[in-house]
Amino acid sequence: MSRHTPLRLVGLSALAAGAVVLAGCSSSGSSDADSDTLVVSTFPFGVEQMQEAVFDPFTEETGIEVEVDTGSNADRLSQLELAGGVNPDVDVVLISDYYAALGQEKGLFQQVDPEKVPNLESIADFATEEAYAGPAYSYQVNGTLYRTDEIDAEAAASWDLYGDDAYAGRLALPDISVTAGQLTVSGVAETYGSGPYDVDTAFATMADWAPGILHFYSSSTEVTNLLAQGEIVAAASLNAFATDLIASGEPIAWTAPDSGAFMATNRAMIPEGAANTEGAHAFIDYLLGVDAQTASADLVGDLPVNPEAEIPEELTAVVGDIAADPVAAGYATLDPAELVPTRDEWVDRFAREVTAP
Repeated sequence: MSRHTPLRLVGLSALAAGAVVLAGCSSSGSSDADSDTLVVSTFPFGVEQMQEAVFDPFTEETGIEVEVDTGSNADRLSQLELAGGVNPDVDVVLISDYYAALGQEKGLFQQVDPEKVPNLESIADFATEEAYAGPAYSYQVNGTLYRTDEIDAEAAASWDLYGDDAYAGRLALPDISVTAGQLTVSGVAETYGSGPYDVDTAFATMADWAPGILHFYSSSTEVTNLLAQGEIVAAASLNAFATDLIASGEPIAWTAPDSGAFMATNRAMIPEGAANTEGAHAFIDYLLGVDAQTASADLVGDLPVNPEAEIPEELTAVVGDIAADPVAAGYATLDPAELVPTRDEWVDRFAREVTAP
């Protein structure tokens, strides 16, 4: 399991196509405008909630107006690549960890300066891994979402469930192309093989399970609909998929796996060539503070990386004590150095060896 040196120590020692501009214009104007305006690139969902939880309070505290760009991870990374580190028109990018690492490999992100982000000292160590140039501001944990009227928590916590003939045709697994997919592959590899990157064992095991898997899903809607309609009894999934279902009173719960538990993070990154790096650092520092982390957990549903943040009942109803300390609960992050170079090969192999037969 991957363990990395905190980012602060490193600093001290040395799905929408295209981007949709929701407010204002770019940050490529005068230096005065640059200092008073910050362009934040983020996911295309939950923008209104982020506006209320983080963007507006940041503006009230600092006087820096936030303009918001949205788009998929891939599209936003492509826009940065086209800019080539020159006037990217974005100052902060909120992006999933794999794409953050991919962007770093392409030279699209600069190192966040720990001296300008004091709250780095207040967040969990896994959020400041040296593998990334910017910190995590939220995370998601992988496990199993299941119907409580069909299966119990002990059975749901075992990866053996997905090979159990008693539930054949009533199970779902994520495609490797989505976040839960790689976490699931690594969970299977850790449990049945030599470690989280033993995809030979993982793919062979999942290929054996495949005849009993009703669907390999690629969106949260697919899996939640199958569960709510009773077409499946369980699916490997991220915790966030369970929040609305459990809150609605459906006979559904989520549990962590009893082995092979991995999590993904969302990172706050500063692009090369960003016009307002001072404002970017101020924003990241605010994003990691207790107030923003608490509000984001409450309004957006993000699991916070600041241990002092308050966690709403809707989230603890899903993950319980994991939210207080995922590492203590057995969760680990994956090393991007193992994933980025192999991504295309593994996606191709998964399609040929697991889902195609």
